[in-house]
Amino acid sequence: MPQATFVHDGDLIDYTPGADVAAGEVVVQGDLIGVTRSALAANLPGALAVRGVFDFAKNTGVAYTAGQILYWDDTNNVSTATASGNKQIGKVVRAAGATDTTVRIRLSQ
Repeated sequence: MPQATFVHDGDLIDYTPGADVAAGEVVVQGDLIGVTRSALAANLPGALAVRGVFDFAKNTGVAYTAGQILYWDDTNNVSTATASGNKQIGKVVRAAGATDTTVRIRLSQ
């Protein structure tokens, strides 16, 4: 009996939402962060991207540098450098200035 069996590359994982979810929504499942690439209908199987590069919402007034680890603030629906109470998204791949409303992050969990 093998200790593990390959299933797939893992860019997408199965997800069945309890309510409709729009494309581009961040979904938090425990410590797993996923992003919907297309709209998902309630109670129907779909998929979440758990690898890739995405532009995430951020607060203005704060800047991020390439390589910085960011977290998802699920209460305010923005990326943040604050780890406490938030879930890790990944690393910044393109610096974002204080006036930018998004930051480009490579998902890594």
